[in-house]
Amino acid sequence: MQTQRTFLDELKHQYKSGGIVVKLIFVNLIAFLLISIINALVRLSLGQSSLTVLELIGDIFYLQTSPAAFIRHPWGLFTHMFAHIEFFHILSNMIFLWFSGKIFLMFFSQKRLLYTYLLGGLFGGIFELIAQLFPGLTPHPVIGASGAVMAVMVAIAAHKPSFKVNLFGVLPVPMFLIAGVFFLKDFVNIGMDDGIAHFAHLGGATLGLISVQQLSSPSNIITMGQQFGEWFMRLFKKNSKPKMKKTKGNNRMKTDEQYNEENSDRQAQVDTILDKISKSGYESLTRKEKDFLFKQSNNGK
Repeated sequence: MQTQRTFLDELKHQYKSGGIVVKLIFVNLIAFLLISIINALVRLSLGQSSLTVLELIGDIFYLQTSPAAFIRHPWGLFTHMFAHIEFFHILSNMIFLWFSGKIFLMFFSQKRLLYTYLLGGLFGGIFELIAQLFPGLTPHPVIGASGAVMAVMVAIAAHKPSFKVNLFGVLPVPMFLIAGVFFLKDFVNIGMDDGIAHFAHLGGATLGLISVQQLSSPSNIITMGQQFGEWFMRLFKKNSKPKMKKTKGNNRMKTDEQYNEENSDRQAQVDTILDKISKSGYESLTRKEKDFLFKQSNNGK
């Protein structure tokens, strides 16, 4: 007899089994709830104005783009991509992350999605900092995952520009057109005082574009980002033995080289199947091809 999960148990199950897209959404939602709680408690207990509350939250989560403020709060370059203030801001970003993330995983691994998100957010923050060199711009705080999500979307469009998404379930639109519309919207609104971090979006788009160049090269920016991230994590591990990996359903341990070679073969199979979809449609796939594609979209490296 199957026991009924509690709400908390279901959340834990979804987090553990949902893959990197779900994990990123969870992190963003937790940060949003924390910010909302801080906002409410400060205003209720201290009677502070909303502006003062936002300043308090900004010290923790915002990317401050004025040089002096950024030097005092450098962590904002990382924390801003996981934090939101407004409900509809996080809602729209998480919807785009969900759909673009699921499409991304049809072509790439979960680990690559994570680093595309992280580097996209960093590029977005760096673009906002560089933008302050223009004398007509006023320093402003930046918050939100838009730059990171833009990186994921543009990476798909640059890698498979003809891949079609059915808008509203009925209108097939190629990815390059969707990404192009968002990019153009931000580009034409550069310098507008509309409360939108357009340079962050453009920075994320730039990362997404260059992230799919020379995919098999060690100099690929995501590959280098992964190597740096793995090196950084090893600094906190006591065991410095060469890393071995074990695949699901196989007890044999494998070196990184063997593991990466097998991943390369799987990626080649995915590309072949996707080319078949673009030419003949999804229904032209065999059951084996459909099962393989589904399995790869739910597995990471």
